[in-house]
Amino acid sequence: MSHHPRADDTPVVVTTSSQLTTLLEALSKEPAIGVDTESNSLYAYQEQVCLLQISTPTADYIIDPLADLDISSLAPLFADPGIQKVFHAAEYDVMCLKRDYGFHFANLFDTMWAARILGWPHVGLGSILKETFSVHTKKRYQRHNWGRRPLEAEALAYARLDTHYLLPLRRLQDDALTQKGHWEEAQEIFAQVAASAPMPPNAFAPEDFWRIKGAFDLTKREQAILRELAIWRDQEASHRDRPHFKVLHDLTLVELAQARPRTNKELSRTNGLKPYHVRRYGKHILQAIQKGAQTRPPQPPPPPPRHSEAEVARFEALRAWRKQAAARRGVNSSVIISKSTMWALIEQNPITPKELEGIEGLGPWKRKAYGNEILGVLGAL
Repeated sequence: MSHHPRADDTPVVVTTSSQLTTLLEALSKEPAIGVDTESNSLYAYQEQVCLLQISTPTADYIIDPLADLDISSLAPLFADPGIQKVFHAAEYDVMCLKRDYGFHFANLFDTMWAARILGWPHVGLGSILKETFSVHTKKRYQRHNWGRRPLEAEALAYARLDTHYLLPLRRLQDDALTQKGHWEEAQEIFAQVAASAPMPPNAFAPEDFWRIKGAFDLTKREQAILRELAIWRDQEASHRDRPHFKVLHDLTLVELAQARPRTNKELSRTNGLKPYHVRRYGKHILQAIQKGAQTRPPQPPPPPPRHSEAEVARFEALRAWRKQAAARRGVNSSVIISKSTMWALIEQNPITPKELEGIEGLGPWKRKAYGNEILGVLGAL
């Protein structure tokens, strides 16, 4: 089979229950399928999966979750260990599908992680398609509103490419992983990706305003105003079903907290506020500022715990070792062990191979490959 799409190749768009039932029956007979999703995080208050793309060796399908389909009927497919699910950069897709539908995943293959493990210089799907299959994708659809209906033909063509080449790409990578002795390492990472926690829903709390860059640099009164502005913005975003930045950017909220405008005319002078912002939100912004000027200043959260000098020394030693190990293999440092795994090692400070078993992110392959070196680095301090 050619790895390049034929001139008449178009995806099968699944919008009815009968189409979905027929598709599930066909997919149940496949040993492997390519999978991707498209969501609307740039356009909605609560992000959701808006497209689910699936490819087999003979066809490309695009399932429309917004067409009142029972997407939960796909659960057995994703949980079936007899059918390999091939994603590129699977973690985000897995987390979103778990959040929206409660899916569980077995037998997952991630072509991005495979590329990283193999030391490929470029691991983005667009770069891989260009370099491996001479296929060019249109970047403008990376920020497309996938929640908009009807679906444009060109957008569907872009979405189709995200899975069309995953199966032939997986074959190439699977062979290379086996030849280079990294197949077991890849399986370990794929299983960790499949076990990713669901994406948390957008749940704003008033004290989340401290996450806004510059909040800690404000005066106490300005912090109180910023808090009220953040509360108003979240309510407005929820009402309009828009992400926060589509109402007002963080930087604009900080500017407002510092300037404390009292009239629409003063509002119009604030950096980041357009005339339509003043017309649409002016009254509510001024009310939030007035409320913040009168309320008790918020108490800052406690600072995060500081690491001891010994822990920092262990971290620096581990980081230097990781960099050298990555250079020997010709891979990115995070392929050796992740930063979160490094901190777990530093905090737990294992001294025996048995104690390494309790470190999250350090599976059997990594313990066998790097365990003695890690213990040597930690034991030398």
